[in-house]
Amino acid sequence: MFTLDARLAQDTLPIGDFPLCRLLLMNDANYPWFILVPRCEEVSELFQLDPQDQAQLWREATDLAELLKDTFGADKMNVATLGNVVSQLHVHVIARRRGDASWPAPVWGQVPARPYTPEQVATIRHKLKLVLDQEFRFGE
Repeated sequence: MFTLDARLAQDTLPIGDFPLCRLLLMNDANYPWFILVPRCEEVSELFQLDPQDQAQLWREATDLAELLKDTFGADKMNVATLGNVVSQLHVHVIARRRGDASWPAPVWGQVPARPYTPEQVATIRHKLKLVLDQEFRFGE
C-alpha cells in the first residue's frame, strides 16, 4: 500500500493524482514547485520501477513540465530526482523565472520558504484545472 513519506507530507500540499503519480505542491510561494511521487510501495530509485512505470513517470514529468512552463511563464524548467533527504522516489518539477528568489542558483537552501495562503493555493488549483486533462484526478 502506498504511503507518502512524512517529510513530503509535512512540506507539501496535495493537488491530486495522475495515473501513476501523486502531484504535490511544495508549500513555498517563492516558486511554482511541484513534486511527483509514484504511488508505489518502497521505491527509492528510478530503476526499481518496472519499464512501463518508468515510461509513465517520464511521460507525467515531461507533460507536467510543459504545462507548468506555459501556465506559470517559466524561463526554465528544473526537473530533478535527488532523494538525499527523502529517500522515497519523487521528482521535483520547478518553474523557474529569471529574478526569482534564488535565480540562477538551485532552489534548495537559498531562501526561507514562504508558505502559500489559502487564496494562492486556490488560484494555483484553478490554473491547473484549466490545463490538466481528464487523466488527472484532483484531490480535496
